Amino acid sequence: MFVLIGGAGLVGLDLAQRLVDLGHTVAVIDIDPSACRYVREQVGAMAFEGSAVSTEVLLEAGIHKADAVAAVLRHDALNLAMVTLAKHYGVSHIVSRVRHRDFAEPLRIVGASHIISTVDLGVSTMVNAIEYPQVESMMHFEQGQIEVLKLSIPQKCYVVGLTVAEIAQEPQFPTGSLIIGYQSHPHMDLEIPNGSTVLEPGATILMVTKPGSLHQAIDFINGCT
Repeated sequence: MFVLIGGAGLVGLDLAQRLVDLGHTVAVIDIDPSACRYVREQVGAMAFEGSAVSTEVLLEAGIHKADAVAAVLRHDALNLAMVTLAKHYGVSHIVSRVRHRDFAEPLRIVGASHIISTVDLGVSTMVNAIEYPQVESMMHFEQGQIEVLKLSIPQKCYVVGLTVAEIAQEPQFPTGSLIIGYQSHPHMDLEIPNGSTVLEPGATILMVTKPGSLHQAIDFINGCT
């Protein structure tokens, strides 16, 4: 996949590096010559010096052949302009960062496929870390209607030794929740469990639940014997 990124700030550089590591072809546009040099020498991606909202620079960077565009420029107005131009040039998959919520709807109107608020994401992560310290990570889907939790199984808790099927039948296990991933050891691959999978102490699980069931789900998994 060929991905064109507008902006070589911290987010743009990290995004470019991860995409390169995944085997994608990446081009970055930024007005800063030193940032472009860093992209070429350290990230291993192409870099084009200039404005990411300049049609000449976009065409030089290959926007016509881009499979995806990521607008992560320093200002929302610039991201809005880049998204508009990317849509004009026929890019079907456009991702944009937004700093101020007022720009979210305009970005959607002009063609952004995904809009990511780094501020909201950071705040949500910190809130989750404070409110749910037992949870290693948490992701929200469908505007927060579904939560996916990553939890470690304590050494001494009620679920140790139970199968996934037995857990699902427990009355204390929240209705509508489901264990969808199991990792017996940090160095082992994450597996999709079946009903006979036994939960071991120290293992990690991925569990889907609803926001209203978060506390119940976490308390159930961490309940002591």
